[in-house]
Amino acid sequence: MDLISIIGLLVGLVAIVGGQLLEGGHIGSLIQPTAFLIVIGGTAGAVMLQSPWKTFKAGLRMVKWVFQPPAPSLERIIADIVSWSGVARKEGLLALESRIESHRDPFVRKGLQLLVDGVEPERIRDVLEVEIGAWEGELKQASKIWEAAGGYAPTVGILGAVMGLIHVMENLSDPSKLGAGIAVAFVATIYGVGSANLVFLPIAKKLHATIGQLVAVREMTLDGLIGIAHGDNPRLIESRLRGYIN
Repeated sequence: MDLISIIGLLVGLVAIVGGQLLEGGHIGSLIQPTAFLIVIGGTAGAVMLQSPWKTFKAGLRMVKWVFQPPAPSLERIIADIVSWSGVARKEGLLALESRIESHRDPFVRKGLQLLVDGVEPERIRDVLEVEIGAWEGELKQASKIWEAAGGYAPTVGILGAVMGLIHVMENLSDPSKLGAGIAVAFVATIYGVGSANLVFLPIAKKLHATIGQLVAVREMTLDGLIGIAHGDNPRLIESRLRGYIN
């Protein structure tokens, strides 16, 4: 569990609500279902319009990484690669075939299969770098729906504000309806700007950082597999891979 994400979200919300209370306002004045529907619904619709359905779904699923990011065990990965290196030096690359099906990561399975097939190290690097690039691009494309939401939300909030002011102008002869229209106008702007800068854009940045870490793990794995292909000493491979951790 990534506690700093939870703490950051709570600090932002408490600061806004606390500021409202210190100014003598009421929390209830910040709760406007109409403004919420306009901003969140409009933003979601805009993001869905620009994104393929598969990308949109993947982006929604990735939001859990903000609070519980994937945490591959680097020590275990290094230990596995060093072990495979020792087996390859003693028994040959074909001895790694039994390790392929037992591994859950398809990237690692593909790399091991290339080793077993006797592919040249540079060709292995080329194939797996393409694999990493495509995988990274897919993850980044999915995470960009949150960045897009951060761009659309303030504009949709302004749209909600204009709609609220239109409602006010239509009811100038009825003072009892003016308050609700003005409230929607201002709160819609708060929802738009607040959701963009406190939720959507921070989520996008957090996902980009997490993706960068996952890509680094795959690059480390690739480095280890290339070392095995070159027949490097297991201790040398381990020393090089630990550089990624440091």
